[in-house]
Amino acid sequence: MAGPKNKPKTRERLEAAPAAGDAFAAAVGALVRSARAKRGITRRALAEQSGASERYLAQIESGQGNPSVTILKGIADALDVPVAELLPGAGGRGGAFDRILDLIAGVPPSELAAIADMIEGRSKADLVADRARRIALVGLRGAGKSTLGRKLAERLGVPFIELDRLIEQEYGTRISDLVEIAGVATFRRYERGCLERVIAEHDAAVIATAGGIVSSPETYGLLLRRTHTVWIKARPEEHMRRVMAQGDFRPMAQNREAMSDLVAILDARSADYARAEAELDTSGDDEQTSFAKLIAIAQRYTGNVR
Repeated sequence: MAGPKNKPKTRERLEAAPAAGDAFAAAVGALVRSARAKRGITRRALAEQSGASERYLAQIESGQGNPSVTILKGIADALDVPVAELLPGAGGRGGAFDRILDLIAGVPPSELAAIADMIEGRSKADLVADRARRIALVGLRGAGKSTLGRKLAERLGVPFIELDRLIEQEYGTRISDLVEIAGVATFRRYERGCLERVIAEHDAAVIATAGGIVSSPETYGLLLRRTHTVWIKARPEEHMRRVMAQGDFRPMAQNREAMSDLVAILDARSADYARAEAELDTSGDDEQTSFAKLIAIAQRYTGNVR
């Protein structure tokens, strides 16, 4: 009699297992897709750098693939992220961060606001001096970082530094060639090194960063700590129009779904861009109007602006 009674439970477990596996595969696919979009890498480029076929990557991102550990490691290396970041629930931060989360989980909701204020107040007090008169501009290509940044530096009487140009001088070739020859991880290493050098050498500067700097937590964290960071943003269609006017269609070259890719990149990066101290939306504004708004933001961080 015991056997028949156990059969329904066994059947339920067997039916639940594939469902759980499907959900896990879908979650892995979403993490891979988001990581790729945040870095602005096409599926074709990721396939070339990871060793997985473009078709297989499409299956993984749609949740229909079941990547081996080796394949997932190759994808993580190509994206320059820990494998743990491509696994649901892994997070990969551990240590003190997990301890803080555990402690906060036991705090009554009524006290959370006070704790947040305490952490924010301590962070701001420690970092005001470190940021000095450095202003960094982040955001997608086509938002106006270079144009507005150059004008702001001239108005402030400080150096204007495009981080990508500094990386090209350091490596001796264009960014696109650097990534193709040495990979994303090498580019990110040069990006971090060049940013550290700029901070060490300049107490005052306007720094225009690459749109994908947010995909490197360590480098972006350094930028947020040591500069007054402003997110220069615009509507996706304006980004696209400006990029095409510049004759620069990276990373959407030869991609007929360029607009949807751009939207995916923006969606994947928006939460990180929003960590900046200030936002400047240039949508619908001419250059002079946007510049006037940027001057008002800079006034808060650097004092009087000529």
